[in-house]
Amino acid sequence: MRVKRMSLVLLCALMALAVVPATRQALAQDTKADPGLSDVLTDMLRGAEGENATSGPDKRVPFGREEVQLSFAPLVKQTAPAVVNVYASQTAKLRSPFDGDPFFEEFFGRSQPRAQSSLGSGVLVDPTGIVVTNFHLIKDADQVKVATADGREFDSKVLLKDETLDLAVLKISSDKPFPVVAIGDSDALEVGDLLLAIGNPFGVGQTTTSGIVSALARSHIGVSDSSFFIQTDAAINPGNSGGALINMGGQLVGINTAIYSRSGGSIGIGFAIPSNMVRAFADAAKAGRDFFERPYIGAEFERVTPQIAESLGLETPTGALVSTVEEAGPAATAGLKPGDVVLSLNGTPVESIEALDYRMATLSIGTNASFGVLSKGQQATMEIALERAPEGAKLAEVTLRGRSPFSGAKVAELSPRLAQRLGMRTDVKGVTVVDINRGSPAADFGFQPGDIVREVNGLTIDTAATLEQAAMEETRWWRFTVERGGQILRQVLRY
Repeated sequence: MRVKRMSLVLLCALMALAVVPATRQALAQDTKADPGLSDVLTDMLRGAEGENATSGPDKRVPFGREEVQLSFAPLVKQTAPAVVNVYASQTAKLRSPFDGDPFFEEFFGRSQPRAQSSLGSGVLVDPTGIVVTNFHLIKDADQVKVATADGREFDSKVLLKDETLDLAVLKISSDKPFPVVAIGDSDALEVGDLLLAIGNPFGVGQTTTSGIVSALARSHIGVSDSSFFIQTDAAINPGNSGGALINMGGQLVGINTAIYSRSGGSIGIGFAIPSNMVRAFADAAKAGRDFFERPYIGAEFERVTPQIAESLGLETPTGALVSTVEEAGPAATAGLKPGDVVLSLNGTPVESIEALDYRMATLSIGTNASFGVLSKGQQATMEIALERAPEGAKLAEVTLRGRSPFSGAKVAELSPRLAQRLGMRTDVKGVTVVDINRGSPAADFGFQPGDIVREVNGLTIDTAATLEQAAMEETRWWRFTVERGGQILRQVLRY
């Protein structure tokens, strides 16, 4: 009897060994198999170890070659053709201390111009040839060329650029539609999501790297004034700037912009501009805007410090503190007051000024937004109209001439719209430099767009006409005061 039982056990064991490989192969071919059955069979394959396994309930051995050979290749084939190379060049003239001296020019010749170039990446987001890239790649460029993944090269036109966002939109043309990457929702990203970074690092050719979302809403990394970035550990190196950050759905979720590195190469800390900002910027370019307009509500904000948070009864220093409110502006009409704290926008928490600026910039002018506000210790919700920034009473821009350090500078009186165009606070007043002619005395003396001229030779500058008159003064000595980025700069020189 005992021998019969032993024989029966051996027979059952042999049948099980014959059935399990066949079952494993069937599961490898059928991707819709019940996960619970897979786990049971995994334990069977592990034998006694399955009961004591320490790898966790969500882990299992792979079934079949298909699971072992999972690859990003289909995703790369889908998206890589829309990632392009961007070549920007400019001609810089080397100034010699002997330029203008007939004797030295006779023997040594004049300074010769030298070409400077930069290499980066871009992403096609519209089949008509709309390319999104970084501003710093095409800054001051005389010519920008775009090379597609199939080897074609195109001259491009700059439709829109913004230094504060470090974004630029180019336009190339062809008789056939271009491959594109659909723009995804960057707000749907979570830390830990898988990503691909595609670009042209070090000019070696198109390269794809993989990684995850390391962090969201990174700010104060010194890349641009409007700091709100996706952080990833996907390898990003010089030349990747302007390239695509792709999610597992094959959608563009960011434009690779910068890395944190002490050596110049990737150490696993890269930053990308969120795709929701990219979408809003590209839409502005398609609409023919001359600059990227942000919605205007007539209010300025400051950071909530730990001391301010404690005084307001906030558990953590979060939100954006209202510092000023323009009379008769949309914010004032809705009841927003200095000292209030904006805690949310359209139901999304606002952690900082950068978060508020970013979320407002992605909204459309002409709509309303719901602001969650802490006012006098009470939380309230305000519907505020998002309007176009006012033009101001005087729109004329004046190009300064004469023998002065300001010659070649284009100036105008600040309005909220002009301040927004120059990336300044909309409540700032005065006469500002709008543009600088290349090679002019103003450029040589280091004036920059956004500089506010406050005083020239003892004369207070309150209108563009006053500055134009002061710049025509017949004198070799110049004493002036300029405000730049909130700092007062005073200069005395002989010219």
